[in-house]
Amino acid sequence: MATSATLPRQATEIDAALRQCASGDKIALKRIYEAESARMLGVAQRLLKRRALAEEAVQDAFVLIWRHAARFDPERGSGLTWIYAILRNRALSILRDEKRTETSDTPVAEETASEEDDPETVMSKLSDAKALRACLEQLPEQRRSLVLLAFVQGLTHGELAERVKLPLGTVKSWIRRSLLALKECLG
Repeated sequence: MATSATLPRQATEIDAALRQCASGDKIALKRIYEAESARMLGVAQRLLKRRALAEEAVQDAFVLIWRHAARFDPERGSGLTWIYAILRNRALSILRDEKRTETSDTPVAEETASEEDDPETVMSKLSDAKALRACLEQLPEQRRSLVLLAFVQGLTHGELAERVKLPLGTVKSWIRRSLLALKECLG
């Protein structure tokens, strides 16, 4: 168990390791893995309830940490917070995917949406989900784009705000209102 004196040092070490990862240092990623993987597995297992899925979430999180280390900004928060946000987002994506496969044997979209797709392309791929598509089409275009970017590409509210050049509070409220509208529309 980390004491309050070791926690700031550990956080500083994670921040430094993330900066090193951003410049291609694989040893730095290994240090993060050794320091946090067991705890990350516990967090993921609490969210996902299955060890295999938790291990997948941790593995995916480390791939994302490696790929996106340059996006880490210590001015916006600690490295620990950043890596656990990645883990949480990945675990929630896996959970959503698991729930989708449990409830239906048929895919929602004819093709799988990719990260390169823009929101309108994703929208066109939802041909089998007519009710969802109809409800999404009722949303204003900019709000619909935010929802699709958040759920298809897994972007955080902060990443969305940065991408569309809107205040964070506006993005959060638009997504919340859009999700409520979708829930009401889908009954």
